[in-house]
Amino acid sequence: MITEFSFGRIVVNGRACNHDIKIVQGTLMPDWWRKSGHTVEIEDVQDLLDTQPEILVIGKGQPGYMRVADSLRHLLAEKNVRLIEAPTAQAIETFNRLSEEGRKVAGGFHVGC
Repeated sequence: MITEFSFGRIVVNGRACNHDIKIVQGTLMPDWWRKSGHTVEIEDVQDLLDTQPEILVIGKGQPGYMRVADSLRHLLAEKNVRLIEAPTAQAIETFNRLSEEGRKVAGGFHVGC
């Protein structure tokens, strides 16, 4: 569970991180770096996709500047993986709710802009 979020900081299961993160099957993957900075490409989340989630939640930063590449959108559609993207605070709420519901959800969260 993600319990805290503020600009530049996120807390997952009691562990504070000051960089972007990914979570899959309840496992925190700290220090998420993307190939193209503020664009999420397929290779940036391939490890998440390898677990075959039904939903991928992307936190796009506090104001929501990060974007999902069209190539990733197309791949998710082909694999029937629902994409939910929102500013990080909203994405966290959605991710936590889906996790509590027992859904097979993976997430990537940008904690900055």
